[in-house]
Amino acid sequence: MVNSASPWQHTAIPLDTAISRRADASLNAPFVRLWQAFLSGRIFLALALILLQALNLQLQNISSPLVWLVCIVYLILTTVLRLLAGKHLPAPRAALQWLPVIGVDIAVIFLLQIFQVGSLNYTALLAIPILISAALGGLMLAFGTTACITLLTLAHTFWLYRGGLSDAAQAYYQTAFSSAGYFCVAYLTHELAKRVRRERSQALFNRLRTQTQEQVNSLVINHFSDGVLVVDSSLQVLQANPAALQLLNLPPEHTQPFSLQAHSGWAPLADAAQASFAHARPLSATIHLQATEHRGPTGINVRTRITEVAAPYLDEEPQTEPGHSLCVMFLHDLREMEAQLRTEKLASMGRMSAAVAHEIRNPLAAITQANALLAEDLVSQPGPQQLCRIVGQNAERLARIAEEILNLTRVQQGVETHQGQSLPLDTLLTQISNEWRGQSTPSRQLLLQLNASTRHIVFDEEHLRRVLINLLDNAQRHRSHTDNEAGLQLVSGHGPLNTQMPGLPEDDICWFMVWSNGAPLEASVERHLFEPFFSSQSRSSGLGLYICRELCQRYDATIRYLRLARSAPEGDIDGNAFIVTLRSGPSTLASRTLFDSIMV
Repeated sequence: MVNSASPWQHTAIPLDTAISRRADASLNAPFVRLWQAFLSGRIFLALALILLQALNLQLQNISSPLVWLVCIVYLILTTVLRLLAGKHLPAPRAALQWLPVIGVDIAVIFLLQIFQVGSLNYTALLAIPILISAALGGLMLAFGTTACITLLTLAHTFWLYRGGLSDAAQAYYQTAFSSAGYFCVAYLTHELAKRVRRERSQALFNRLRTQTQEQVNSLVINHFSDGVLVVDSSLQVLQANPAALQLLNLPPEHTQPFSLQAHSGWAPLADAAQASFAHARPLSATIHLQATEHRGPTGINVRTRITEVAAPYLDEEPQTEPGHSLCVMFLHDLREMEAQLRTEKLASMGRMSAAVAHEIRNPLAAITQANALLAEDLVSQPGPQQLCRIVGQNAERLARIAEEILNLTRVQQGVETHQGQSLPLDTLLTQISNEWRGQSTPSRQLLLQLNASTRHIVFDEEHLRRVLINLLDNAQRHRSHTDNEAGLQLVSGHGPLNTQMPGLPEDDICWFMVWSNGAPLEASVERHLFEPFFSSQSRSSGLGLYICRELCQRYDATIRYLRLARSAPEGDIDGNAFIVTLRSGPSTLASRTLFDSIMV
């Protein structure tokens, strides 16, 4: 049976579990160092014992071959164990793995105590295995080690005083007190090591959790649509997300930190930060930034928040002094806010327009039919016939507008593709552009460069007229005020336009372009260029380019904006270009009238 679940479900690890695994990896680092230090210390202890025997032989001329043998064997064992087990911390449970360490130490110390000739006493060294077992092992191992040492000490005392000497009782009491002390040391050392391990585990967990949270915050801030600035009391920007850098007209790779006082146009932002630090409370204001000399002021809504810093482990009130606090500034482009407000306000108007358009269609159909009947009765009268044709043409246009309003307000799951008509591209572009030029007096200047005279496209004639007229009107408004007709150009062709248009297909396509020599668009305007109700001019409804895009999508066409250079009498000039790519089609296609879908 095949499991249809996503493979990510099998590899997903909870955040706390992942952090715990990372914490466990470095939790035992100090205990590993302690284990290695203990193994190295055993080597030095063996060397010290050999040196002690040499001094004892030199000064007191006392020596025991068995003691020398025990010390040399102990040096060999400790060196081998240091080389083999120095990188692996043994498990804390009581097991045979501790026998080469603790067992050897206890055995060596008691053998030295038994074979030693003279007054040397080695019982103080018994604290070493007790401490290491309590620090690195469990409580059971620590108590087991201490109990073993206690039994061996009692046995050694019994062996020394087996003859019933008068001071035997004192020796037993001393052994009992020493053993009780060993148990106390083992317990206290184990508890101290356990607390150190627990606090280190919590510290590592908190540090890793903080690092993970910092990464999450960085991802959220960098993908936040609003601009975010983190400013300190000296007006240094410690962190800025890409949206904020864009509002400040800075490149995304701009180095941080930087000062808000570095540019005179950022003075309102610096004043807002200083006011927030001075009042130690959040502020909200509307400011205008002059980011560069070549662009107008940008309206920004600024909201500031002051971080509160509290002293850890102390019952102190949060401090908000400028030296300890940061100012977090949220920047929002006013044009986007206004566009959103217009969208919300016009949403209800769109629903009402749809209802009105729906009610208009039936009277329009009745007017069209009545006009057709009237035209039949006025066949012999040229004047009234001309009036009937005008009425019919305008009724058809009103019906198209009503249908488009309904299409724009319908909620569709996907982009609807219309069959359209087969239209000669250059012929239709010439006709529509001549109509557009003749709509004003004097005639508007437009340079035609049509190079697709043999190409047919799949589109609706009236829809293409609306797209082209919208683009020409938009270009006319934003072109430079010059008397040169090359400042506004209508170009057509087939195949890829040039290498400056990435993403266009390389196969046989048709396209036309409306180009004007206007100023470049701001990044914030270009980002919302084809959104409804968004416009850089207060008197514009912001629907022209949106309708163009919607109409193009119905016929598998695309529209895009590019900054391109075109030839002019004074040389190559950069300008704004709107390029529409269209489907090529055969020279004939079945067409349909709009009134086919209107029911009376």
